[in-house]
Amino acid sequence: MLAILLMACGNEVSKTSDDKETVDVSSNAGENESIKKLTIGFVPSRDPDEIITATEPLKGLLKDELADLGFDVGEIDITVGTNFEAVGEALSAGTTDIGLIPGGTYVLYDDGAEVILTATRAGLSNDADNPIDWNKNEPTAPTTAQTTSYRAILVAGPSEKGKALAAKVNNGEELTFEDLNTVTWNVMSSSSPAGYIYPTLWLHEKFNKTIPDLAQVVQADSYGNAFARLAAGQTDVLVTYADARRDYEESWQGEFNRDASIWEETDLIGVMPAIYNDTISVSKNSKIMSDELKKAIQQAFINIGYSEKGKEVIAIYSHEGYQVAKDSDYDNERKAQELVQNLGSK
Repeated sequence: MLAILLMACGNEVSKTSDDKETVDVSSNAGENESIKKLTIGFVPSRDPDEIITATEPLKGLLKDELADLGFDVGEIDITVGTNFEAVGEALSAGTTDIGLIPGGTYVLYDDGAEVILTATRAGLSNDADNPIDWNKNEPTAPTTAQTTSYRAILVAGPSEKGKALAAKVNNGEELTFEDLNTVTWNVMSSSSPAGYIYPTLWLHEKFNKTIPDLAQVVQADSYGNAFARLAAGQTDVLVTYADARRDYEESWQGEFNRDASIWEETDLIGVMPAIYNDTISVSKNSKIMSDELKKAIQQAFINIGYSEKGKEVIAIYSHEGYQVAKDSDYDNERKAQELVQNLGSK
């Protein structure tokens, strides 16, 4: 998936000498097209009030960029959905023009939504399929390279059972489902890509099993609680996103009262397939959405991601920039969602 070349369907896309993508946006012969109102929906991955406050400057930035690209927008309305599905439904209904939604939400609503951009974030020093490579190259650190995907990982903690699993992996031995079924797992909600969906896909591909097949599973309401349980030995393994140990490095010896560092006391025992980053998608049923406006929105957000003020705004979602995307980039997400949906129907 990481090797996929991101190109817009039907759009001409090129990169400048500094690797900034440019979209071929046709001019309007010097006369801008007027748009009365443009609506943007955000998913509530953070506190809604925090999102609204942080994204307020986006209105002016987007207006300015679109004006340079041939579209004068009178008003930009930013809302935060009550849940992820609410934003997907609004895109499908055409009541929201643009949605910043995860890949999982996009594939559920791609009948009424069209992905145009994928968010980028800082890459990590580890990205191998083999957990031993991560364990030999600790700590995991950020790089200057930008990536359009991230990994989910299976982390073994300092409990006796967690250490036994890590030792087996680091000795080059293959884990069996019986090994994993004798330990206590900490997972997130069933809609979490890194905390549930992709680990379920990983289990299914390796053992033809899924998280509901495990004997001992604890669901956490946050990654902070999950790491606290791992540190206390209440759980043996947890599934999380690739740079989570970096995020809880200080808490491990502080709030969680461990003597040694998180890098000394945890090891990876599994690495999930790459998960494509969040999308910027547009409504297929919006009354104002034309092919030229879509191209302008693509270029506008790419430009915003390159500006210092823009980076401050999109940091609310841990985005660092945007690249042109196509629908097939999210095929692996469809596979994962299909698996989870099939499990739910049984």
